Amino acid sequence: METLDTVLSYIYQNLDAIFMLALSIFLGIEVISNVPAILHTPLMSGANAIHGVVIIGAIIVIGHTEPDNYMALTLGFLAVVLGTLNVVGGFVVTNRMLEMFKKKKPKAESK
Repeated sequence: METLDTVLSYIYQNLDAIFMLALSIFLGIEVISNVPAILHTPLMSGANAIHGVVIIGAIIVIGHTEPDNYMALTLGFLAVVLGTLNVVGGFVVTNRMLEMFKKKKPKAESK
């Protein structure tokens, strides 16, 4: 019974945050479902580029980690590597999408 009281107390204390989370989920689903398919890839590649924040956060965590905490160092390093791959992938996809919309140059005829 004490566990239930603890859970209910936690929910009551964080009711505003829980409401905002639920509202954000519904709003996100509504926004994403209304994005046309043609725009989905460029928007997602731009969103991947924003994940540079993950890289900065991982670097900060690594910097504040104790030298003998190998688990935190490994997870931080993994976060930096995966965040970097995500950012680079976002730019590659964006570049590829932009190349699709460029006009092709006519080939010069050889004599």
